[in-house]
Amino acid sequence: MTSRIVSAEHPHTVEGVQYHIKCKPGDVAKYVLLPGDPDRVPRIAKYWDEAREVARNRCYVTYTGTYKGKPISATSTGIGCPSTAIALEELLRIGAKTFIRVGTTGSIRSEVRVGDLVISSGAVRLEGTSRQYVMVEYPAIASYEVVLALIEAAESLGVRYHVGLTASTDSFYVGQARPGFNDYLPSFSRNIISDLQACGVLNFEMEASTIFTLSSIYGVRAGAICAVLANRVTNEFVEDAGVEDCIKVANEAVKILSDWDSLKDYSGKRYFYPSLLSK
Repeated sequence: MTSRIVSAEHPHTVEGVQYHIKCKPGDVAKYVLLPGDPDRVPRIAKYWDEAREVARNRCYVTYTGTYKGKPISATSTGIGCPSTAIALEELLRIGAKTFIRVGTTGSIRSEVRVGDLVISSGAVRLEGTSRQYVMVEYPAIASYEVVLALIEAAESLGVRYHVGLTASTDSFYVGQARPGFNDYLPSFSRNIISDLQACGVLNFEMEASTIFTLSSIYGVRAGAICAVLANRVTNEFVEDAGVEDCIKVANEAVKILSDWDSLKDYSGKRYFYPSLLSK
């Protein structure tokens, strides 16, 4: 028998099963990887010590297990910020504390090549979801601890990566200056790539800014690492380029963060800083 939803205002069951992701307290670890593609969840979990599928509903697939002895989960978000915000809201309600987007992206710089990885330090909010939470002037920034852990992981694995600003859009086509149907491209889209290049932005994607904004509002940690499938300067597109490296780095970053969190607890410190490792 299906358990009853508590109310329209609180769409979860009395047991705490969340309406969309179909997970309850105890189903996920504190550290959650967030791929967009549901099929990427088992690809992430194949590197774990052990893994189990917790739930599957709509675009949301969740696995939980351990990686190098550390509790870890992965939940797919689907494409775009609206479905991503739902996943984040419901994961927070059941105990998640740290989020890492594991995605794909399009570079807007020649030096950020297809197959490279981009670690986002922050995001330009060219989407509407985060605007329903907070004023447009509010920054979308990644947790410095998550950024450092992703850098450490990328270095340890010897992969090619870049760190910098990302632009998150609601539209894969016109919003990223790709012609729409019948070559529709309004004037405000024609210069978006050059404008973003001029202010140092590295890439386009479609979820990071909402993940960063909501995580800052709610006082939790978030980061993002994406594999570069497309380069808009060279006009190259290679499906799945760099995705396996991206997955490996994200998994390893969770292990690093867990170790640092244990070190902070042992040392009685709230924040991680490099010299803490030598104490």
